[in-house]
Amino acid sequence: MSEISEAIELDGSGDTEVGARQLNTSLDTFEPPQTQVLSDSSQERIIRSGAEPCPTTNVKRSLSVVENDLNPPEIQKVIVEHIVRRDELNTHSHFPIKLRSFSGKIPRPNSETDYDTWRSHVELLRKDPTLSNLQKSRKIFESLLSPAADIVKRLSPESTPETYIQLLDAAFGTVEDGEELFAQFMNTLQDPGEKASTYLCRLQAALNIAVKREGAAAGEADRHILKQFCRGCWDNPLLSDLNLEEKKSHPPTFSELLLLIRTEEDRQAAKATRMKKHLGSHRQRAMASACVCSQQATFQLESDPLTELKQQVASLQSQLTKLMSKKDKKVPKTKGNTEHPSGGPASKLDPRAPSWKPIDSKTSTQPRPCYCFNCGEDGHISSACSNSPNPTLVNEKKRSIERKATPLGG
Repeated sequence: MSEISEAIELDGSGDTEVGARQLNTSLDTFEPPQTQVLSDSSQERIIRSGAEPCPTTNVKRSLSVVENDLNPPEIQKVIVEHIVRRDELNTHSHFPIKLRSFSGKIPRPNSETDYDTWRSHVELLRKDPTLSNLQKSRKIFESLLSPAADIVKRLSPESTPETYIQLLDAAFGTVEDGEELFAQFMNTLQDPGEKASTYLCRLQAALNIAVKREGAAAGEADRHILKQFCRGCWDNPLLSDLNLEEKKSHPPTFSELLLLIRTEEDRQAAKATRMKKHLGSHRQRAMASACVCSQQATFQLESDPLTELKQQVASLQSQLTKLMSKKDKKVPKTKGNTEHPSGGPASKLDPRAPSWKPIDSKTSTQPRPCYCFNCGEDGHISSACSNSPNPTLVNEKKRSIERKATPLGG
């Protein structure tokens, strides 16, 4: 089409009649070849088919060629609709857009994505020029599961994708205040054992949520991220190596800063690996040399007879010390050392410890008197008695105890 239009512009810029004149002259000088005389039957077949018999004389016609004859609007419309647009659709049809499922359940199933990720995919779908609003709304609805699908069921099929997004944002979007989200971003610090690059990605995710809720300006995002990273990162050597404190006036973009940090982390990790390998090899050499020295010293000690004699004397002294310690442990019992019935010696210094006395086997089975020798009553002794003397009761108690102590055969 472009070549045809250029040819028309070049030819038509001067005069269209020039092209027609040239065509007429070519037609005037053209002489058709001599045709053979057809038979009557052949002429009848040509006449019946509607075709005119070829003339036997020279043909001289004048033709006028204009732009609309070479490039009519109907042909242009057909070419644009069926060739150009079809090629555009074919290029996009190779990359079908498919949204991941979202239901809004808590806890979130592993096969589904969170709302913020799903929302970012929907934004890409909304900016696709090859899809109509009906197709976009259909893809959004197909990606939803219950209970999220129940919220948009009341919408009509003619609803725009913006209507779906507005309703789902109200149900599942972040409702925290932007200033509170920005305050949480300012309190986000590096966790123990967390890499600096991971901490930076966590800062960027927290700031994006705050920016969406208008807690911070989008143009100041890079400055806020760099400032908070220098404040909350505990890897001071990394900050000094990259001179990040000096870059606060002209902060790099998030992608540039992330690339710098990851490059520095890789450099430090490679250096630590080389150091471990180098020190490990030296340590192995030192241990090997120490083993060789100890083996040589042992060989020298074993070869010296005086050293062997000293070792034997030392072993005899250790055995003698063990025997003396065992002998000291065996201490003979004295009369003054009384033992507790449980097996341990009674403490003389403890006044609460009872004074245990040996009991005669002959009197151990006799009943002991448990009455007062003054009044004969039970429950107290004569030194603490305030009653009047009662000799009769005392004698009776004494005789009863003697009867009990007397054996049956006595």
